[in-house]
Amino acid sequence: MKPFGRYRTHGAGTLRDEHDGETVTLAGWVDRRRDHGGVAFLDLRDASGIVQVVADAGEGEAEEVLAAAHDVRGEWVVQVRGTVRRRPEGMANPELATGAVEVAAESLDVLAVAETPPFPLTERVETDENLRLEHRYLDLRRPGVGDAIRLRARITSVIREVMERHGFLDIETPMLTRSTPEGARDFLVPSRLQPGSVYALPQSPQLFKQLLMVAGLERYYQIVRCFRDEDLRADRQPEFTQLDVEASFVDEEDLYGLVEELMATLWERVLGVEIPTPFPRITYEAAFARYGTDAPDTRFDLRLTDLGEVFSGTEVGVFRSALDEGGSVIGWRLPDGGQLSRKQFDGWVEFAQRRGAKGLAWGVVESGEGGSGPALRSPLSKFMADDEITALLVATQARLGDAIFFGAGPTRQTQELMGALRVAAAREHELVPAGKWAFTWVTEAPVVEWNVDEARWEAVHHPFTAPTDDSLHKLEADPAAARARAYDLVLNGTELGGGSIRIHRRDTQERVFDLLGVGHEEAREKFGFLLDALAYGAPPHGGIAFGLDRLAMLMADKRSLRDVIAFPKTQSGSDPLTSAPAPVDAAQLRDLGLRTLPKE
Repeated sequence: MKPFGRYRTHGAGTLRDEHDGETVTLAGWVDRRRDHGGVAFLDLRDASGIVQVVADAGEGEAEEVLAAAHDVRGEWVVQVRGTVRRRPEGMANPELATGAVEVAAESLDVLAVAETPPFPLTERVETDENLRLEHRYLDLRRPGVGDAIRLRARITSVIREVMERHGFLDIETPMLTRSTPEGARDFLVPSRLQPGSVYALPQSPQLFKQLLMVAGLERYYQIVRCFRDEDLRADRQPEFTQLDVEASFVDEEDLYGLVEELMATLWERVLGVEIPTPFPRITYEAAFARYGTDAPDTRFDLRLTDLGEVFSGTEVGVFRSALDEGGSVIGWRLPDGGQLSRKQFDGWVEFAQRRGAKGLAWGVVESGEGGSGPALRSPLSKFMADDEITALLVATQARLGDAIFFGAGPTRQTQELMGALRVAAAREHELVPAGKWAFTWVTEAPVVEWNVDEARWEAVHHPFTAPTDDSLHKLEADPAAARARAYDLVLNGTELGGGSIRIHRRDTQERVFDLLGVGHEEAREKFGFLLDALAYGAPPHGGIAFGLDRLAMLMADKRSLRDVIAFPKTQSGSDPLTSAPAPVDAAQLRDLGLRTLPKE
């Protein structure tokens, strides 16, 4: 990194053998000081890395430099002028990029002194996260933490390069907009000039980017902040960043190609990894049937198997009951799972019960008596017919020494349970390949699903997603069977982003609103501007949005979004650094026509 500014000629981390004999000026933080009386060593750190600075005993200026080096402490900000020299034989540090050289200090000026930090600024020391976030500016000095932020910056740089190469325009959309709650709660901003009315912070620029397509701008992208007032977890923040993309006169194949090029370029340029394209595709229903989720981890091939045919005539009560009620019996095999102890099997049963299942069946494939072929050792095997056991082993492709897990109940619930068990067991038994990147497109989700609690249809993606051509006639006749022109990109079991081809005809949009129970008046009130725009000639268009925080988290190999956000919130939505959210004074509330209510 070429230094910027007059305080230095080189970055500390850029010095190498070829700089031997050069006079350099450096500026940064004292990472560590080692004082040996007649000589002092300072590890000087800046954004480019660390280099060792040496102050030797001598006369005149050298003595002054050594005295100054004796005085400095960790995290003081200093400027050093000196000569680069190769380290003595046997003294090179292979752990540092600059480890072959050092800087012999000829002057040392203190630019700022520092108090002792509240925690050690070394990557190797674990520190309470709230304390780290309270002093986030110190936490970011730690090499591993700061590196994740730098990697994120490289990601956004490559994104802009690829999008602009394809003629996409970077266009800003409003941060203060109308509340149209759909899914998560909006963050609301009271209007001082229009008492009683509020703005909403956008959950997505969805409607604005569609209006840009109606406007004829054709290719839009934005790296945009979005806001959702929802419960938090490791992969959620109340404010987040996404790459938002929309294009006119495109279909799914056009967008698949663009996204695959973008991802392959990111991985090559940022991580130095080649990603093969095109990415595999799987339909939404097939993803649930094979993996028990719409965000499948395809790095390992332990697929679920529908055992309804195997147990179609069964007398095993729990299986019979599930099938008679229109549910499913689903199983999968765990290679060499026969080595598990009874306690471990009981642990997986408890795993299922914690997820709301009544129980979990299991079995181990063993040799039959007298070499009669494979047999199943299971708490349920005495209730199974011999032909059922044989068919079970064939269907699951289980071999000697494998374990089989199988559950029964409502189909989607059982698929999700077995899918969660599949992933947890694969991790527990180290069956997930390290260093593998498995991208997968999940396509053709349902247009709507039935919300039992509210007794109404609701959109699976959002209400602006176009149905497939052969699903248009099903919107009223058989809504559950209608499929959407929607697609999600999944990486290693994590959804990176999702999008769809949009509805570009007013009459179709109104039909979907009717299906969702959004009446004519409500549609006019909330979405009238969109309906009017569609009436003036909207092109076929579609797009996609990616969670940039999540993308950076995966590429940086971090466990939490907080690790790749410069100033994140905690899981309670608070900011320990600024103590936000915080009360405001009565005058501000009066200006907004608001008052606070006591906690219930």
